[in-house]
Amino acid sequence: MPAQLLLNIFIAVLWMLLKDEDAPHFSTFMTGFVVGIGILYLMHRFFGTQFYLKRLFALLKLLFLFVWELLLSSVLMLKQICSPKLKIKPGIFTYKTVLNGDLEITTLSLLLTLTPGSVVMEVSPEGDLFYIHAMDLEKSKADVLRSIENFEKAIMEVTR
Repeated sequence: MPAQLLLNIFIAVLWMLLKDEDAPHFSTFMTGFVVGIGILYLMHRFFGTQFYLKRLFALLKLLFLFVWELLLSSVLMLKQICSPKLKIKPGIFTYKTVLNGDLEITTLSLLLTLTPGSVVMEVSPEGDLFYIHAMDLEKSKADVLRSIENFEKAIMEVTR
């Protein structure tokens, strides 16, 4: 991915130089960048990796998914906090993940810990089993499992 991006920037700079203008313009650079995207898309199969914009869009999708889950869980936390009585039953459950590799497992555990209402307490030494503490096990376990599956899909799109 970084090699394709650097090559795209090189094509854009080369485009600016070949345009032979008196002063460099940002619009000329962006035109060269778009032309470079087209060239790299046509030739990306020769690099042996996927097209770099596909991974960039997957990363943006993961970011928006995290913000959405953070917003939903924050609203749930506000409802719990503002209720006159706490009717929660905290608990711990396990989740077996399909992710492998330190980067994927760490990313998933951080995303889960950053969303309110759930905390990853421990990861098994093999890295395939999460021990998760949920604030309200009866009501929020299904929501946590749904968000874990969404995070897993998005992380796999970015890293694989």
